[in-house]
Amino acid sequence: MALHALTLSLQFGELLDAAPHRAALPRHAVARCIRHALDADAEITVRIVDAEEGQALNRDYRGKDYATNVLTFDYATEPLVMADLVLCAPVVAREAAELKKPLAEHYAHLLVHGTLHAQGWDHETSEADAEEMEARETEILRGLGQPDPYA
Repeated sequence: MALHALTLSLQFGELLDAAPHRAALPRHAVARCIRHALDADAEITVRIVDAEEGQALNRDYRGKDYATNVLTFDYATEPLVMADLVLCAPVVAREAAELKKPLAEHYAHLLVHGTLHAQGWDHETSEADAEEMEARETEILRGLGQPDPYA
């Protein structure tokens, strides 16, 4: 399978304990997750943020006053996928611990999830759309050697 081209910017905001997040997100692994989820060439920025920045972005852009695991800001799907993926480090770490999953594994799932959103996939429109998106995520992650994130 030929993978699509990706121009990637990987940014880390001011995190109190950035080391485990940097270790879980080496640039090559981030690019690999995103490229496997792409259906077209892309320019994507991935930003890892603290809870304060995550909450402010979720509140300002979605009207939800809490930090969430991943936010996708999609700007274009043609001729390039252009998007920002914002992942909230403390939320991702908490969820990974609750799910008893390695941090890198949970990040991989959220990178794939956010990349699908950037291409128009939406799990909040209907149960059928949610099931279709989950199946696609599982397929991509299995191709990356990752387990089913919904099992």
